[in-house]
Amino acid sequence: MERFLYRLSQSTHANRFILKGALMLRVWRSPELRPTMDIDMLGITSNAEADIVTQIRDILIVDVEEDGLAFEPDSIQAERITEDADYEGIRIRFRGELSSARINMQIDIGFGDIVYPEPEESDFPTMLNYPAPRLLCYSRESAIAEKFEITVKLGELNSRMKDFYDIWLLSRQFDFEGAILAEAIQLTFNHRGTELPEEIEVFTESFIDEKQVQWTAFWRRLQQDHAPTSFREVTAAVDRFLSPVIVALSFGNPCPTNWTAPGPWS
Repeated sequence: MERFLYRLSQSTHANRFILKGALMLRVWRSPELRPTMDIDMLGITSNAEADIVTQIRDILIVDVEEDGLAFEPDSIQAERITEDADYEGIRIRFRGELSSARINMQIDIGFGDIVYPEPEESDFPTMLNYPAPRLLCYSRESAIAEKFEITVKLGELNSRMKDFYDIWLLSRQFDFEGAILAEAIQLTFNHRGTELPEEIEVFTESFIDEKQVQWTAFWRRLQQDHAPTSFREVTAAVDRFLSPVIVALSFGNPCPTNWTAPGPWS
């Protein structure tokens, strides 16, 4: 994935895509990572499939120093994604070849979301001995805002355990300013047309009890002992992190000032 990202960073399309998703944990130097096989990005460009395919093709054929990896531009396939996704967007699949190994790549590209604070250029940490890609990257605040919005929108139908994990993890590892996080949440909810609820369903006893089995399955796939086995413990931590901000937004109260990981607010 990092060699595709490097090609993106060297292409004329570098400013048209903002990196987001689980790979951002590497950019943020998180000591704990969530495994992923996909690249998630926000497209600041046309959402026409043909245009995206052309841009990805351009990226795949960028001339870079020899790294042994050859992507296949003619293998690019595009489809609309709507189900079980954070956003409507386009899924791109293509193949590459490294020596005799075949590599399947998938990129999910969303459109139209607001990033607050604004995206900043960051180096993507590499595991290989090649130059690091420098890319536009999502803010932690907007990452949390989008994950929280989708949990509210889905309500009791929510099966996206990764979003609870990501919010839990970010709140344990990073500091936040209440006003900035509140603004990111407000902008995301307004832009996506979702109302802030008076009661957050995913923090209710019935939801927590019902989803323990799904959390256990996710936890086993995660294979990371630092994560709690109890879904109740995770949601309680997310509740402590988010509820003071949501109450402030809903009732016009002053925002909590500072979150010093792993909390509480001050």
